Amino acid sequence: MANVTEIAPDVYRISTYNANYKLQFNQFLVKDDEPLLFHTGMKGDFPLIREAVARIVDPATIRWLSFSHFESDECGSLNEWLQAAPQAQPLCTVVAALVNVSDFAIRPPHWIQKEDVVDTGKYRFRLYPTHHLPHSWDAGILFEETNRTLFCSDLFLHGGDVEPVTESDVIGKARKAMVDFQSTQLLNTIPYTVSTERLMRELGGLKPKTLAIMHGSSFRGDGEKAFLDLASVMKEVFGKDE
Repeated sequence: MANVTEIAPDVYRISTYNANYKLQFNQFLVKDDEPLLFHTGMKGDFPLIREAVARIVDPATIRWLSFSHFESDECGSLNEWLQAAPQAQPLCTVVAALVNVSDFAIRPPHWIQKEDVVDTGKYRFRLYPTHHLPHSWDAGILFEETNRTLFCSDLFLHGGDVEPVTESDVIGKARKAMVDFQSTQLLNTIPYTVSTERLMRELGGLKPKTLAIMHGSSFRGDGEKAFLDLASVMKEVFGKDE
């Protein structure tokens, strides 16, 4: 059974732990007039995630299915959700719509640029294009403006079956995960590009109060500082010449 925790007003973290990967996989449901699910989870996990969503809202009422980039744990069960929720649409970046989602999804996506706002009732969302951050050309990061929740995807990833939310530093845990991954087949998880530092500063400049982290504990606190600190760690680990 998935664990469900409210990490910010109307933002629910749905978490399952994979012991093989020693990693949590988290989805985030925003309860509103038009409910939004960020990360659908993998195709095989659809029944488990659907049951968890049903504890909060009727799954058939989901309106928006959003994700950072085209990857199995981000949107593997997208079509299962589109079948379960007749009014739902994928909410994604322009690049995601053009290169993947328009072909893959059984219903046309709603793509937005960073100046566009999606209003779900009480809450307002922007989807910032962040090419290759955390990875993939189509990547984007979702920000809820009202309560300042930033949906971080793979940024701040850290391992273990950890607490749902923390107000402690997450940078040390994230750095350990980056370093550990570099000695595995999953090395170079985040490409360090000429745009990485700028994008990290811009995301931090949104001054998020809650970081909804896909793998590991969510974070409450100074989100701007967390992003600047993580940018330094990423440069240290990934910005070096081979």
